[in-house]
Amino acid sequence: MNDIYLYIITALLPLSACLTVLQINPYHTLVIRGILGAIAALVYAMFGAADVALTEALVGTMLAITLYGVAVRSSMVMRLGIIENESQEKDQFKQLIDNFKSILNKYHLRLELVTYEDEIALTTALKNQDIHGTCQLKADDGDSYHTVTRIKRLYEIIQPELSSSLITYFNPLDTKEKH
Repeated sequence: MNDIYLYIITALLPLSACLTVLQINPYHTLVIRGILGAIAALVYAMFGAADVALTEALVGTMLAITLYGVAVRSSMVMRLGIIENESQEKDQFKQLIDNFKSILNKYHLRLELVTYEDEIALTTALKNQDIHGTCQLKADDGDSYHTVTRIKRLYEIIQPELSSSLITYFNPLDTKEKH
């Protein structure tokens, strides 16, 4: 009769592994990975491998989840460069930033605004890959904003939701090859 619990708990391993792979939200994946590690530690303990169970619980679950969480948190951000004194109090700018946030939230991304003193520093930061994109007033009319991104995937995410005149893709490798 005790064997049925062993079979049920052991059957949870492939089930939780499949759920881990099928998750879209990376934070849900981390939670299910923690459950997977706890189930594995329980199975090891039930088979009499207490040392392996302890190692799985400490390293395989706790440490891995912590490190994955830090990695996911830092990699799920779009760094958008803006010019410091460029009228960011305008409603149009605030609306554009709100649009970016709502578009990026669908993909569990955050938006981080990074300010620069002038257009030269902003362009240099984009070319040096310090930021993922720039947002600044158009030179011709000075009333609307234009966004440039160096990440093709971010361009593919944002472009269908915004007017194509508001965003363009910039490949920094194209400028390096020419010099």
